[in-house]
Amino acid sequence: MTVPAEAERLLESDPLMAHLGTCLEGRPHVAPVWYRYENEVVEIVTTGQKLANIRENPRVALSVQADDEGDTRWMVSLLGTATIVEDDAETATARRRINEKYGATTDAYAENTLVRIDVGSATYQKYDGNN
Repeated sequence: MTVPAEAERLLESDPLMAHLGTCLEGRPHVAPVWYRYENEVVEIVTTGQKLANIRENPRVALSVQADDEGDTRWMVSLLGTATIVEDDAETATARRRINEKYGATTDAYAENTLVRIDVGSATYQKYDGNN
């Protein structure tokens, strides 16, 4: 198992913002995204530059961090390979699940495309408040 069980529970819990790292002309491009994690696969729905970057280079990074008033509680960084899913039904299902996690209406981001990220490696850190 690539992602520690405790990290999986954290990734599956609160509707936190993730930061997706892609490659743009040989340089990093990082953007916030909503996500859903299950069984070492991350689902996002996206469009624009992020999607174009993934089409060019499917190697991506995703970082999720939980804070309490600026103090980090935990962080998880994932490296993986993204696959663009060009199926309307699968995209609609994923969008519904992601929007439910974040409390958005089911038609939010209807123009976005589903991307699945297969996790290849993970780093995870919990902080005790003294860091």
